[in-house]
Amino acid sequence: MIDSTKIEALKTLKNHLLIAMPALTDPYFKKSVVYICEHDDKGAMGFIINFPVKLTLQELIKNVEQIKPTPNSDSSLLSPVFLGGPLDLERGFILHSPTQENSQSTKLNDALMMSNSKTVLASLGTDDAPDNYFVALGYSSWDSGQLEEEMNNNHWITIDCENDIIFNTSPENRWEESLRVLGISPNQLSTMTGNA
Repeated sequence: MIDSTKIEALKTLKNHLLIAMPALTDPYFKKSVVYICEHDDKGAMGFIINFPVKLTLQELIKNVEQIKPTPNSDSSLLSPVFLGGPLDLERGFILHSPTQENSQSTKLNDALMMSNSKTVLASLGTDDAPDNYFVALGYSSWDSGQLEEEMNNNHWITIDCENDIIFNTSPENRWEESLRVLGISPNQLSTMTGNA
């Protein structure tokens, strides 16, 4: 039975980072950090932010129909695309800092927006690009009550969203850095599940 007081507390998980605990062994989520962009009584949606795939932004843009690649030497286009989650892997999503033209994006917090617009994707590597951006293929989703149950089973801990972790921390360090925000070292974690 899920503790209703914990469910009430979890209604604030929108705009949080989920940090996978060692007890979570699902191959898609082991040692993952997930940015939660939606969470309500119908479920939750977010993007894994620390699993790069073998695809650069430049390669992705070249393969998207209706985008004419802009020839430039912007090294940011050599950055990897990420696995956002196991669902809808053909769809791309961009988390980005606000720009002059935000009509194609949804505001997530004061410094973070989300888009799946080809216009925003085409702007990457150009003068119109957002200052900071992160591109993922696919997304992660939980049905109503599913994330709450996983939280109660100690599969996840959370912190408020840290945009610096998304944009300025190297992917291989995002899990450990997220734990450090809570003052936790990875070697302090137990693989035990359950509640005390």
